[in-house]
Amino acid sequence: MLIFPAIDMYGGTAVRLYKGDYEQMTVYSGDPVSVARDFTAAGARQIHMVDLEGARDGNMPNLGTVREIYKATGAFIELGGGIRSMDALERAFDAGVSRAILGTAAVSDPAFLKAAVAKYGNRIAAGCDLKDGVVAVKGWLESSGVTADDFFARMTELGIDTVICTDIARDGAMRGANAALYGQIMAAHPSIRLVASGGVSGMEDIERLRALDIYGAIVGKAYYTGAIDLKKAVEAAK
Repeated sequence: MLIFPAIDMYGGTAVRLYKGDYEQMTVYSGDPVSVARDFTAAGARQIHMVDLEGARDGNMPNLGTVREIYKATGAFIELGGGIRSMDALERAFDAGVSRAILGTAAVSDPAFLKAAVAKYGNRIAAGCDLKDGVVAVKGWLESSGVTADDFFARMTELGIDTVICTDIARDGAMRGANAALYGQIMAAHPSIRLVASGGVSGMEDIERLRALDIYGAIVGKAYYTGAIDLKKAVEAAK
C-alpha cells in the first residue's frame, strides 16, 4: 500500500477543512513547499494535492504552488480540484503533475472524461467524494444524485483504473477510516485501484487499510496534528 500525504491548498497555504466545510478551515502552513520537503524527507514518494479554490470555482489558482513543489521534491504528484477541460489537464501536467484527478468533471462531463482517458490513459484518475452514499461535486457543495455503485461502474466502463474515494463525513474529523466502505467497494469493483481518503487518524487505520490490500491511503489532518508519524506510516504500509 502506498501512503499519499496530503496538501490541500487555499490562497497559497496548506489547509484542512472539517468535513469539506469551507467555513471550517484550519491553516497549517504558509509554506506548502516546505511541507512537501518534509514529506519526502520522511520517505513519502507520492503527494496528494487538492486545489480547494479550484474545486469550488472550476479554475486552478494554486497551480504555481504545485509547480514549485514538483521542482523542489521531484515527487509523484496527484492533483485534483478545478480540472475540467483538456487545457486544464495540459497545464497541470506541464506543472509536474503525474496523475490528474477528475471529480466534478467525472460526473458532469463524461465526454471530457472519455477524451482525457483516450489521450492520457492511467495518468487520469477519478475522484469519488461520498456524502450519505451519493457522489458530491463542486467542492463537495452539491449532490450529483449518483450513487457510489453507479459511479464505480461508470468508471470501469470508461477504462479508469484508479479512484480516490473520500468519505466526506470522516474527512478531517479524526474518526478513523471507513474500512468497511472501502472493503465493500473493492469487493464489488475489483479492477479498480482504490485510494482511501478521509478519517485516517492513527497507525491502526494504516494497518486496517493495508490488510484490505488497498492500493493507497491518504494521510491529511493526522499528519498535521502529529497523530501519525509519516515515516512510520510509510514503513508500516509496505
